Amino acid sequence: MRLLFVCVGNTCRSQMAEAIARDMGHYARSAGTNPGHRVAENAVKALSDIGVDASGLEPKSIDSIDSSGFDRIISMGCGVECPALPIDEDWGLEDPVGRGESVYSATRDEILERLSNLT
Repeated sequence: MRLLFVCVGNTCRSQMAEAIARDMGHYARSAGTNPGHRVAENAVKALSDIGVDASGLEPKSIDSIDSSGFDRIISMGCGVECPALPIDEDWGLEDPVGRGESVYSATRDEILERLSNLT
């Protein structure tokens, strides 16, 4: 499945979703409407804790992604508004930015569950 995950900062949730989806064998990308400068350290740690490779992850602008050809475009739940981007579903995940490792781990686990349920 070809998946695009979008949010505002593209430093936490969407990056974890991209890495986990790739680890599961999907083609995945992520991007943000106002991307940060680097992936959150706690997001990288949460991925590492379950053996998911985070190398190569970096925040990207939605403007740098060709959104055509994706099977699903998923908003992470941050009120992303992109009139030219056809968002298929919103996962409504709370933003863990600036919070502790346990919050990132819980977010990671929720992403894992939702990805496992995609058909």
